[in-house]
Amino acid sequence: MGFFVAFGAAVATLLMLPSSFASAAPAAAAATGPAGSINCTTGCGSISIQYPFGIEPGCYHGPGFNLTCASRGHGPPELFLGDGTVQVLEISVEHSTVRINSTSVQLLYHDNNSSRTTSRTWGVGIPERGPYFLSESTNILEAIGCNIQGVQDGYSCRCSKGYEGNPYVPGGCQDECEHPEAHSCYGICQNFPGSFGCLCHDGTYGDPFTKGGCNKKFVIGLSVGLGVGGSTSLLLLALGGPFIMRKIKLRKVKKMRRKFFKENHGLLLQQLISRNTDIGHRMIITLRDIEKATDNFDRARIVGGGGHGVVFKGILDLQVVAIKKSKIVVQREINEFINEVAVLSQVNHRNVVKLLGCCLETKVPLLVYEFISNGTLYNHLHIEGPVSLSWDDRLRISMEVAKALSYLHSSASMPIFHRDVKSSNILLNDALTAKVSDFGASRYIPMDQTGVVTAVQGTFGYLDPMYYYTGRLTDKSDVFSFGVVLVELLTRKKPNDYQSVDGGSLVSHFISLLIEGKLVDIVDPQILEEEEDKEVQEVATLAALCTKLKGEDRPT
Repeated sequence: MGFFVAFGAAVATLLMLPSSFASAAPAAAAATGPAGSINCTTGCGSISIQYPFGIEPGCYHGPGFNLTCASRGHGPPELFLGDGTVQVLEISVEHSTVRINSTSVQLLYHDNNSSRTTSRTWGVGIPERGPYFLSESTNILEAIGCNIQGVQDGYSCRCSKGYEGNPYVPGGCQDECEHPEAHSCYGICQNFPGSFGCLCHDGTYGDPFTKGGCNKKFVIGLSVGLGVGGSTSLLLLALGGPFIMRKIKLRKVKKMRRKFFKENHGLLLQQLISRNTDIGHRMIITLRDIEKATDNFDRARIVGGGGHGVVFKGILDLQVVAIKKSKIVVQREINEFINEVAVLSQVNHRNVVKLLGCCLETKVPLLVYEFISNGTLYNHLHIEGPVSLSWDDRLRISMEVAKALSYLHSSASMPIFHRDVKSSNILLNDALTAKVSDFGASRYIPMDQTGVVTAVQGTFGYLDPMYYYTGRLTDKSDVFSFGVVLVELLTRKKPNDYQSVDGGSLVSHFISLLIEGKLVDIVDPQILEEEEDKEVQEVATLAALCTKLKGEDRPT
């Protein structure tokens, strides 16, 4: 059974002596022992040991306070009183109690027949002359019989009200406010007899017992007379608090949006597009309008995406739009990005997806395009089953893509190289009209430059090998990628994961069969049945020219 015992009279009497008594104790205890002592055990198992208790000689106050730490079997060490008979479960110096594990209890009783008082120990191994007695406040005993009366159990040593700590060592009782780890007051701690108070610092309000719980007070735009009571002020604060916090949050959001707009060179874009008043008023779109158009970027609105970001479908000014949200933009490319937006905003071709505007109020700018409803050329070509787009549609789509690239290279206000021409970047509307899209990797090239060295971008299988090896970007890099798309239209095979039996790419295998006169071995059987006047042979020859190794050998 677990019992609480208190330690009292003798101890209190000893510690009422001058403080020099403690300092004269043998030098053997740790920080929890008497002043000036060292090398005393401070714990056994999970139980902390403080002076006046101790294990080693010189580390405890006197008889009855010596302890033994020992292991029984393979378990953790256990703590015992004296020579190791009575197990100690808990020691509280602050409350002057020791909880023990004892199987029997024998109390002091009075023998009426012999007119004498018999003192018997209780709990085998407890010192008969103290310093322990049964704690009345922490144990519940049921006494049965006559002449039952209370017993005076001596005195215990406690810290005065308003102080806490170890009363058995000099300076052990300290102001509660001097130990913030004990009371967790993160404001101003005020000590009172028997307790303490905690208030927020001047100019702040909130919960001082929580870290960061005290916040700065904000001036409310109301004049409160001196005669108004504190309860009225609190009521006004309670009613106005949510409104004030909402205003503060909105102010922070607006500040962040202005910061991103500036970092994304929104002022530069405004200057560039101000030259064209027709587009100036509509090119820059607010984040609020974007969030409204996409239901705050609801994932149900996602219609596409890949390694560079996701595309949301939205409604902006009663028009269905596609909003591209990129994952990463390198800060040093922001200037180029803004210039490209300015250039693309002036692109107007029926076979190029129209850029409607951009939002610069986010960390990564958002692009808004016209929405093309019928998916990509890639999806239409690589469906399950033997029948895909007709040969007439494939031929027309290839011509529309060629016209779009020709426009970008030579008819736009400044030449634009796409850099990532592939079937998944060619969108189709309901009439299967081709729309070249995704200019995220595009570069505009000044008129006086025939080629620019850049970091290589593109998609494996469609990428110009000369551009890959040299980094020199020209219009012929787009021509190579267009030639790969022609091969894809002819064969319905995927350029980015095709491999011939001898390890060759789709383009190299296609050209080998063309030279050998064995196109039938790789061309889609559907178009061999639909073609007229050997059109497949002519388109195959053009594809071979477009994918020549040297750029100068390719057509425009």
